[in-house]
Amino acid sequence: MMSLYFWIDLLSISVPLLVSFHPRIRLYKKWKALFLAIFITMVPFIVWDVYFTLQAYWGFNETYLSGFSILHLPIEEWLFFICIPYACVFTHVSILEINPNLSLSEKVSNRVTIALFVIFVLVLLFNFEKAYTSVDMIFAIITLGLVKKFDPHLLRTFYITFLFMLIPFFIVNGMLTGTGIEGNIVWYNDAQNLGIRLGTIPVEDSAYAFSLILMNLSLFYKFSGATKSFKDIE
Repeated sequence: MMSLYFWIDLLSISVPLLVSFHPRIRLYKKWKALFLAIFITMVPFIVWDVYFTLQAYWGFNETYLSGFSILHLPIEEWLFFICIPYACVFTHVSILEINPNLSLSEKVSNRVTIALFVIFVLVLLFNFEKAYTSVDMIFAIITLGLVKKFDPHLLRTFYITFLFMLIPFFIVNGMLTGTGIEGNIVWYNDAQNLGIRLGTIPVEDSAYAFSLILMNLSLFYKFSGATKSFKDIE
């Protein structure tokens, strides 16, 4: 029986998967690079997920699950790390296809990067005892630092497309955390986070999305052989 969480995963990837065959996008031609990026990114996030689940820093409502699990994580959670990154990479590529000149200047991008570093570091320093907050900030700092060093041009477009990607990401995350349904699919131990919610979503999920999507995009472009944009790998 398909669970609600499974349906959310499926609906998240369905349109991006179908439109991947559009002649202007043709993302299907780079599936090897994309899925390699997705599976590599899954490794640290799955390790993080398993540990936090075992520690009861967060968990899952069995009412909305199929009952199948691997390493203490429901199969739907594993699919999340495939479906959501795929949809986000597709969104990034599609936005740049519609507007290939969409990019921040190097100066503005650098200022945004510095501001984000300051925010992530300050949140980490003042909330080191909160597991989700601290690990989330550490992931964000490391991911942003590596991309800034090895692929700074990506940040000039990512900072813009990320704002668009946050819309579907928060719709999905909102449903997972209880928006529009009775109870929730994923629950959080607020003792391990800031306790600040955007609707039903912990504010840390913004940084979580930032790291997850940026890591996937950076690896995707690396494995695709691109230097600046999706057009480079045509």
